[in-house]
Amino acid sequence: MSSSGADHDLALDAGDCRKITVDQSFFIHLWEDRTRGEQWVPSYDTKGLALLSDEFLRVASNNAVENGQRIFEFKAVQSGVYQLIFEKRMGWKFTAEDRRLFRIEAEPPSRN
Repeated sequence: MSSSGADHDLALDAGDCRKITVDQSFFIHLWEDRTRGEQWVPSYDTKGLALLSDEFLRVASNNAVENGQRIFEFKAVQSGVYQLIFEKRMGWKFTAEDRRLFRIEAEPPSRN
């Protein structure tokens, strides 16, 4: 994972409305069962937010099961209010099985 940003461990929960500063990174942790074909797909304004990393941490101990935590790291690149939407998709379905919404308020860095 990236090591940029002062508050590197800032993690958000679904439904959160979080204020951050521009260039501050934050994390979204979502459970994903790849054995069932689940995949979280993010949707966001690329002018205001940048995806820094997208990793999967497998937690199952059985070789036939692949489930774990999907970890997304984002950074605000300009001031504004942004919605970050994640939809849990299944390969054979046309509609999302689940949806998570995050609201990000990015403020300019303070000048001291």
